[in-house]
Amino acid sequence: MEKADIGLIGLAVMGQNLVLNMADHGYRVAVFNRTTSKVDEFIEGPAKGTSIIGTHSMEELVASLATPRKVMLMVKAGEVVDRFIDMLLPLLEPGDVIIDGGNSHYPDSTRRTTYLREKGLRFIGTGVSGGEEGARHGPSIMPGGDADAWPLVKDIFQAVSAKVDGEPCCQWVGQDGAGHFVKMVHNGIEYGDMQLICEAYSLMENALGMSCDEMHEVFKEWNSGVLDSYLIDITKDILAMKDEDGEPLVDKILDTAGQKGTGKWTGISALDLGVPLTLIGESVFARVLSSLKDERVRASAILGPRPDISFSGSRDEIIEALRDALYASKIISYAQGFMLMREAAKEMAWDLNYGEIALMWRGGCIIRSTFLGNIKDAYEKDPGLENLALDSFFSEALKSAEAGWRKAVVLAVENGIPAPAFSSALSYFDGYRSERLPANLLQAQRDYFGAHTYERLDAARGEFFHTDWTGHGGKVASTTYEV
Repeated sequence: MEKADIGLIGLAVMGQNLVLNMADHGYRVAVFNRTTSKVDEFIEGPAKGTSIIGTHSMEELVASLATPRKVMLMVKAGEVVDRFIDMLLPLLEPGDVIIDGGNSHYPDSTRRTTYLREKGLRFIGTGVSGGEEGARHGPSIMPGGDADAWPLVKDIFQAVSAKVDGEPCCQWVGQDGAGHFVKMVHNGIEYGDMQLICEAYSLMENALGMSCDEMHEVFKEWNSGVLDSYLIDITKDILAMKDEDGEPLVDKILDTAGQKGTGKWTGISALDLGVPLTLIGESVFARVLSSLKDERVRASAILGPRPDISFSGSRDEIIEALRDALYASKIISYAQGFMLMREAAKEMAWDLNYGEIALMWRGGCIIRSTFLGNIKDAYEKDPGLENLALDSFFSEALKSAEAGWRKAVVLAVENGIPAPAFSSALSYFDGYRSERLPANLLQAQRDYFGAHTYERLDAARGEFFHTDWTGHGGKVASTTYEV
C-alpha cells in the first residue's frame, strides 16, 4: 500500500477538518484516535471516498508513514501532548518529525524542542487559527521549533493554509516556542477585539436604546470600512439571528464568558517581560468579572443600578464616535501585542518577522481583517518600528479618531456602562504620548519608605540618588534593580 505523507492523531473537530483539507490538496494522510471507534466513524463518514488511511494503533499509524515520518498531534494541550510524545518515541527513528498543533503554552514547546532534539527527533510547535471553518478550508498556521524540520512540512502547511493575494498565511516563525508564542499573542489580541466589539454593542444597546436589528445594520456598515474583519462580520450575523419565538437569540444567552487560558498566558508574559499590555489584560479580567453572575446580581441590589441614561443629541454622531473608539482601541491592542512580541524576541533571541506575522494573520484566522494589511505595510517600511502607533498611517488614524474615542468613553462613564477596554486603551494612548508622567512622585515615595533611590533630570541617566526625607533615615540606600 502507498505510504502516507503525514499522520495525524486526534480526530476532534479541528483534527478532522485539517485532515480533509490536506486530502483536498493531494496529500495522503493516516489518522489515529485514542477512541478507535472515532477512526471508523470518520473513515466511513466525512472521509469516505478519499485516500485517508484509518489506523487502530500507534504502531499501525507509524508503519503507514513514508520516511522521514511526520506525525501531527491535534490533542488537548498539556500532559496529554507529552504522553503521546512518549508513546511515539520508541516507534520513530532519528530525523522523524513530531508536530504539536494544539494550543500549547510556548515554554512547553521550547522544552519539547530540546527534549526531542536530544533523542534525534525534530519537533514543531505550531499555532493553528481559524476554528472549524479555517481548518477545513484554510487556517492561519504559525510554526516554530526545530528549523531543520520546517523544509519537511513546509509544502503541506503552506498548501492547506489560507492565502492572501496568493501568499500563504503560513511562514516559519522561529526556533523553540516562537510559533506557539505568536499564536498566544494572536489569541490575546482576539480577546481584545471581542471585548471592544462587546463594549460598542453594550453602549449602542444601553445608552442609545438600539434594537438588535438596528445594531445589525451598523455592524454591517462597519464591516465595509476600516473595521472590515471576521469578528465584525460574525457579530452582524449574530445580531440578526432570531430564536424560535422570533426574538433575538443573543438576548437569551447568559452573560457569562468562558476562556481557555491563552489570554491569561498573554497577560502573564506581558508582566514577566515588562510590557504594558493593558487592553488585553482588561479583556481577560472582563471575562472573569462576567463569570461572577450570581455575585453581580446581589451587588446590583445592594449597590443600586447604573445611573439613569442621560444621552441626548445625535444618535448618528454617537455611532460614529463608537466606530472611532473601536478602531483606535484596536490599533492600541495590536500595538501592545506587537510590543510584547518584540520584547519576547529580545529575551528569547528569536528573529521574528513582524510583517510576515501580520500576513499570517491576514487570512484564515479569527482576527483576520483588512487592518492587518496596514500592519504588514508598516513593518515592511520599517522592520525596527518600536510601536505601531508611531507609524504614519496609524498615528494619523489615532489622531483622527481621538475626539470620537473620548466622546465614547465619556458616554460610558456618565451612564455607568462598563467599557474597560475602550478606557484602558485611551489611558495607554495618553500615557504613551506623555513626555512627563507622575512617576517622579512615585519614585520619591519609594525612596521615602524604602530608600529605593531615584534618578534626577539634571544628572546623567544611570546615576542614582537617595534623600534622607525624615532627617533620621541616614544615607544608606537600597540596592537598585529591575523586576
